[in-house]
Amino acid sequence: MKRIEANDPVAMCFMGTERYHEGDYNAAFEYWSRAASLGDVQAHFNLSILYRDGQGVEKDEKRELHHLTEAAIGGHPLARHNLGILEWKNCHYVRAAKHFIIAAKLGDDDSLEAVKDHYKAGYVSKDDFATALRGQQAAVDATKSPQREEAAERM
Repeated sequence: MKRIEANDPVAMCFMGTERYHEGDYNAAFEYWSRAASLGDVQAHFNLSILYRDGQGVEKDEKRELHHLTEAAIGGHPLARHNLGILEWKNCHYVRAAKHFIIAAKLGDDDSLEAVKDHYKAGYVSKDDFATALRGQQAAVDATKSPQREEAAERM
């Protein structure tokens, strides 16, 4: 609780996640709202899910989009991917492709698959597809370390 009292957004986000998994969506909302107001990207993404699903709050597409956008601007790959999905559902295929390309460059595998599908459909150029592929691989390579490889071998 010391970290919560010190207004640590990471601690607040963690506590919100704990409350969420306990089914206390109202408490999760409160913690995530505080963390988001302090700039926590994961908290913004989590709030978008609450607004999308109506858990602890009324379903609200505008607030969902607001929090997704904030998370995506902050570099959250799944938020960027979800923005692509929303654009696709609204028939904005080129805008959707741009979101998927950015998310793929952040290392999101599902977004890379979406970019590939958009390339096949003609919404993404060969150069953009290649750039997304290289960016995704670079993001994945950046997460590799001898310690992670050793831990994977032990499992």
